[in-house]
Amino acid sequence: MKKFEKLEEARAPDGTVLTLYRHDSAYYIRVNGVELMSTRRHHSEDALAELVCGPLAVRERPRVLIGGLGLGFTLRASLRLLPATATVTVAELIPAVIEWNRKPEYGLAHDALNDPRVELRLADVGELLAASPKTFDGIMLDVDNGAGALTTAGNARLYTRGGIETAAAALRPDGRLAYWSAEPDAAFEKALRATGLSVETKRVRAHESSGGMYTLFVAHRRS
Repeated sequence: MKKFEKLEEARAPDGTVLTLYRHDSAYYIRVNGVELMSTRRHHSEDALAELVCGPLAVRERPRVLIGGLGLGFTLRASLRLLPATATVTVAELIPAVIEWNRKPEYGLAHDALNDPRVELRLADVGELLAASPKTFDGIMLDVDNGAGALTTAGNARLYTRGGIETAAAALRPDGRLAYWSAEPDAAFEKALRATGLSVETKRVRAHESSGGMYTLFVAHRRS
């Protein structure tokens, strides 16, 4: 049996340790020893982009924001769906995650980050949202495991009432705001609705035909 090979390690501003591993040609990011994502199971990240960017494909110059680069799957799926006139801003807080994705030998998001539609920002997505009122047609937040399963304490404010209101204020009319979550969360869904957004939830698999089930919250601003 092939062993997990530890490739890189980094520390988030709040002290959380992120580690990049390789196993049998697949890559994994673990947070404080717990698997957060992998290149073997990314169907839910693809689905996040499809739910937000699919309806934007016919817009003339759509602008979308991805909070959290991860292993680049939401970014790549968004680029497949959006027109050549789109702008895709990616906010990533941890410089090492960007470095890992930029290394061509890892085969992660190197090519996607070189797409001319991509604007990569080394930034806290919460601060970027607060500075961007009525800017985005679509916002996808996949910075943690969800409001009820946080792995990084610094992400908690994104899931509060104030954090939701800040994200909603960054939407243009008829915009979509989506969150990836490791589990269902009735309280978080209620908080989304309390901002005046219409909300639907989708349960999707980690892999297209197998694996655990995750929850995507998709909120829609109609005006």
